[in-house]
Order: sequence, then C-alpha cells, then structure tokens
Amino acid sequence: MNVPERIHALRLLMEEKKIDAYIVPSADSHQSEYVGEYFKARTFLTGFTGSYGTVVITLTAAGLWTDGRYFIQAEKELAGSGITLYKIGNPGVPTIEEYLDSVLPQGGILGFDGRMISMATGKNFTRTFAEKQISLEDRYDFVDSIWTGRPSLSKEPIFLLEEMYSGESTISKLSRVRDAMKEAGASMHILVTLDDIAWLLNFRGNDVAYTPVALCYAVITMEHVHLFMDEEKLSKEIREHFAENGVVLHPYDTVYDFVADIEKTETVLLDPERFNYKLYCSIPPQVKIVEQRNPTVLMKAIKNETEIANIKKAHTKDAVAHTKFLYWLKTRFGKEPITELSASEKLLQLRAEQEGFFSPSFEPICAYGAHAAMCHYTSSEESNCELKEGALFLTDTGGHYLEGSTDITRTVALGNISDRLKADFTNVLRGNLALANANFLYGCTGENLDILARQFLWNAGLDYNHGTGHGVGYLLSIHEAACRITWKHTKEPSQVFEDGMVVTDEPGIYVEQSHGIRLENELLVRKGPQNEYGQFLHFEVLTYVPFDLDAIDVSLLSEEEKKRLNGYHKQVYEIVSPHLTEAEKDWLRYYTREI
Repeated sequence: MNVPERIHALRLLMEEKKIDAYIVPSADSHQSEYVGEYFKARTFLTGFTGSYGTVVITLTAAGLWTDGRYFIQAEKELAGSGITLYKIGNPGVPTIEEYLDSVLPQGGILGFDGRMISMATGKNFTRTFAEKQISLEDRYDFVDSIWTGRPSLSKEPIFLLEEMYSGESTISKLSRVRDAMKEAGASMHILVTLDDIAWLLNFRGNDVAYTPVALCYAVITMEHVHLFMDEEKLSKEIREHFAENGVVLHPYDTVYDFVADIEKTETVLLDPERFNYKLYCSIPPQVKIVEQRNPTVLMKAIKNETEIANIKKAHTKDAVAHTKFLYWLKTRFGKEPITELSASEKLLQLRAEQEGFFSPSFEPICAYGAHAAMCHYTSSEESNCELKEGALFLTDTGGHYLEGSTDITRTVALGNISDRLKADFTNVLRGNLALANANFLYGCTGENLDILARQFLWNAGLDYNHGTGHGVGYLLSIHEAACRITWKHTKEPSQVFEDGMVVTDEPGIYVEQSHGIRLENELLVRKGPQNEYGQFLHFEVLTYVPFDLDAIDVSLLSEEEKKRLNGYHKQVYEIVSPHLTEAEKDWLRYYTREI
C-alpha cells in the first residue's frame, strides 16, 4: 500500500469504531526521541522519516506537525501523500490542540494508542476538550491492523557497564533516587524512560538504533526494583548484578497489570512528560500521585569525574578519526570520485578503528551543497551525489565509545568557494567561538546564553530554525535532557547549568536550494571563580577537530576572534597530532596554522 491507501485503510477502522480524529506520534511506549523499528508507526503511515512529528487523521483530512529541523525534508517526503504539513512555530500555524478543537464535533471521540501518548498530553487533551465533551479512546493501535510485516520487538542482549566507565555503583544511584523519593513524599517511583533505567542500573542495550538502551520499565520501592524486561536479554552476569541490587524481574508486558494492582496506600512519583498515558490510566484512582521530573534526569546529566575523564578519552579518539577523515577528504578531493555515501562510509571506518568504539551515536548526516539546507538530511542511494568544486560539504556525525558519546559537525570547503559562502561560514564560526568562550554566573540557563551564538547571524538578518545546544548522554541518548541552549521557551522549564554537564554548541545557517552550514563542538560546564558576585561558570571545549580555514573570510574576524581560533587550533594540534602519521601531521599543522 502507498501512503494514501494506508490512510484510507486507517479511516475505515476509524469509521468502524466511530473515531472522529486519530493521532499517531513519533514516540514509543517509553516516550523516546528515537525509537526501534517496531514503533515507527508514524513513518509507516506517512512516509515522513524525521525523528520528530505527529500526524492527525480525520475522516476527511490529514495533517503532520513537525519543527524547523524538518520543514524542507517533510515537504519533500509528504509530496503527493495528501497530508498537509503544519510547520510548528510559524505564524498562523495552529497547534495540534487548536486544530483538533476546530475539527472535532461536540461530543466527538479522539482516538490514539495510549501507550504512545504522554501522560501530560493525554491530561491536556482532557482539559482542552472538556467543554465540547470530547471523549478520549486510548485502546486502539490502528496502524498495527494495517501494517503487514511489522517488525517484531527487539530481543537484543544487554551488557553491564562496569564502574570503571560509569563512575558510580548501582546501589549508590538507587540510594540517591530513594532519597529523592523520600523528599517528594513518595513510597514508589515508576520509571518508563529507557535511558533513565539504563543509567540507574548500569547496563546498556541494543534495542534502538544509535541509542544503547533496552525496552523495559522499572518500578522502584524502598526495598526493591521491579524490572519489566524480556529475560532472553539477560546473561548470568547481568542476572547476578541485578540480584545483588535488589532487582526483581518480570515479563516486559506485565507492567500494566502490576501497576493496576498498586496498593491504594502507596504514593507514586512519576514524570508526566516521560510517562505514557495508558500506564497512567492503569494506576488505581485511590493511589496518590506526585508529579515531578524523574530525579534521574538531572543526576545523569551531571557527569561524575570518572565519566568526565572517560569522555575526554572518547573525544580524543573521535578527534583522531575525524581529523584523519578531513585529511583524506581534502587530499583526495579532485583526484578521485567522492560521494556523500562514500565519505560517510570512510568516516565510519575510521571511527571503527578506534579502540572501544561501539556504534554511531545517531544516523549520520553527510550533506553536499543544497542537501545541507535540510538540517537532518540523510543520504540514500537515490539522493547520493558526487562532491564537486565550489560548494560546501557538511558532516554531522558521532560515535558511541565505552568511554562516552560524541556529536560533531564540520562544514568544509570543496575547492574555491564564493564570498557569500565564506561570509556565512565565518558568521557561524564566530557564534560557535563566542558561546564556547562564555563566562557566566550560576543560575544561568541556555535561554540566557543563546544570543551569544546567534548574534552575528541576527545582525545580518539571518537565523537558524533549531536550538543551539542539547545535552549529551554517556553512552546513551545523544540528545539528553536536562540542559539545552535555545532562546525559545519550551513546555519544560529551562535547566540551570551545573558543573559537570555536557552540552553542544552548534549554530548554523540553511539556505534552501543553495547551502547549509553548521559547526558543532561539545562543551563541558566547569566552575570558575567564586566571589562577592556569586559562582562563575565557564565552558571547556571537549571536541578537538580543526575548523576549515579554507572557508573563512578572515577580514570578518576581530583580533579577539582570531586569538580564540588560533588558541583552539593550537590545542587541536597538541591533542591530535601524536596519533597521526607524518603526512597527516604535516597536513594538520597547516590547517591549524595561526591566522
């Protein structure tokens, strides 16, 4: 079936069950950003492959909501589908709730699979549509009924992350979580999010591409952890580790029955943004619920000193691989054919040669010319093209290592490029350097600092339609809560920067049909001096890969900016050069020369 046929088949099911509108989000049962193949229902239904988006189907219309990272991509992938694209945040674009309010009749029925909708969203629907007496029907997975050959749930084994990598024992982490539970007045805490559970119990898995987690739920009491996971995933070593830490095993799908039997005397701590609606509805109504962010969100965002030391090792390995790639690209370009896919394969090969490499940390973005105007473009056999003179080539890639995870973007000039491309590149670079060199008082959030990265683009009447930075997990999700850098308010309050957090610095510019530029480093939040004005913080750069001097308009840089760039490049050479061949060292010496 093609997309229109799939939507037609879904509408037949809606008519049968008297559903007026049906929602299919991008999430899985754990409110994950990236999901396993089984959970890619929205992609199957619409053909849109971006990681973020929600489709709403009525009996006569269909719409997909996504954010600025995917506007260009969504327009291409939705062409001919009959699905209207709603660009979140653009003037005149209704929210999903506003749209539903306009199309749902009085007393109508809104349907969705309650496992895939967050508790917060479901409760918001109840409030929003109370006046129109709209009913919520959360029992139906209509996509499953029409998805012939749907992939099965993953049964990949998990492995223990030893304390030499995690830096903290499972029992210590559980003690901290239980202290947070006591502070909240809770006797039980239910965790749904996969990265939180993997961090807490010191294991990693392989159920989601590019994210080393395993499908599971956890119910934490003061004595035990009830872990709901397919036992086929567990080795003898893992079982012993769990037993030592009071972990009781249950089959994966029995969590809903377990939760339905919670004693009415319990007080349950849960995170409404990270908890699925069906599980929430399964909790007996007499049970008291405390709604607040999972304590593990902030705990895992603040890296301990063991993790920090390991992360620096991972970044050194990654910098060596990426610098070797840039050497290969710059010295081979023009002498042999290089395509987006062959370049991507070469970079993966060089990462895989590094000790402790686990996997890519997200789907690689290797985008030539106008393709880079799509923030999250993915090259395929159909779109793959050869790199040609006079354009830019953007790579946004990363690696998972036992010592941590990396996320780096570099944009490079292919031969001589235009003054316009150089000006745009230089203004993006200036923003990257300005943010990396920030000094700020404790209490600041990403909303306070975002302007440092955007100022040069805003001064030129330009902008980029995504956040400037996101938190990075330790061999977990490459997009990790809680810290982020963006000027836009989001539904979750901005997190104050804490010593030990890791956040990206990735300003960019995207010109449709022309080019895209993004320059991304990872930054570690560190304490600076403390005086009568308070505790100062600053960033320590973790990523050490040269910025392409061939793409810079030096006349646009101030003396201070030249000093910052030269200082960064000096560190790049000192850290990376000992791991290179003589030819690679000579190349790196030239590409980190003072300007």
